[in-house]
Amino acid sequence: MTGLTAEHARRAIVEHTRRLAESAAEAGPGATVPTAPGWTVADLVEHVGQTQHWVAEIIERRVTDPAQLPTELVALPADPREWPAWLSRSAQRVASACSDDALDAPVFNAAGDERAGTRFWMTSMLNEAVVHGFDAAGAADRPAEVDAGTAAALIGNHLTMLTSPTWTAQRPESAQALRGTGQTLQWRATDTADAWFVERRPDGAAWQPATRQADVTVTGPAPALLMVLTRRRPLTEATGISVDGDLDLVRDWLDNTAHVSG
Repeated sequence: MTGLTAEHARRAIVEHTRRLAESAAEAGPGATVPTAPGWTVADLVEHVGQTQHWVAEIIERRVTDPAQLPTELVALPADPREWPAWLSRSAQRVASACSDDALDAPVFNAAGDERAGTRFWMTSMLNEAVVHGFDAAGAADRPAEVDAGTAAALIGNHLTMLTSPTWTAQRPESAQALRGTGQTLQWRATDTADAWFVERRPDGAAWQPATRQADVTVTGPAPALLMVLTRRRPLTEATGISVDGDLDLVRDWLDNTAHVSG
């Protein structure tokens, strides 16, 4: 199975944010974002930079009480020419905040799962940079590249978020829709040794890293699987994807997780 080291994650946050900034500069601030309906490139840049600064502050202050979360957001520079440097600073700040010393320190975990807070935030910020980097690349009509190991780690994070206590509490309609009577789905990467087995139980969906017989198996490169799962690319248009089994089961799963993204 693919493992994502903290150093890999920190470098990838910075690198994918840099690529996002390049795509944003090429597309222009007013360009629409095809994979994020209703958003412009300016909205995208503001969201990513503000979120990175906000999370960095949580980790830097070792916030453990959600009532003490930051309430102010860093302002987006008015001049788009300043955006690359602004994003570079936000990415470097959050990557530095996720230092080795901070990884297992007491920090609030918004997912409410068993992960240490900084580890949760670090993976979430990588997800933000990668998925929204894909959004920005689409707005600029540029290719978006994600290495297989990073994509595989983010697929696991995506499924962890969907089955987390916080998702059940804050997105009860989605959590309810993902329940079932034992239906099973498997996502299997062709470019890593990873597979993700999902079971839709009456008490909620659950997943584990495993290769098992399933009602439907979706196979393909990890980056393509990630973009399908995050609804950045339609299942039928993703390169290298094949479906063996109940296609309607896959569609239903995706329809009920459409608002999960970066």
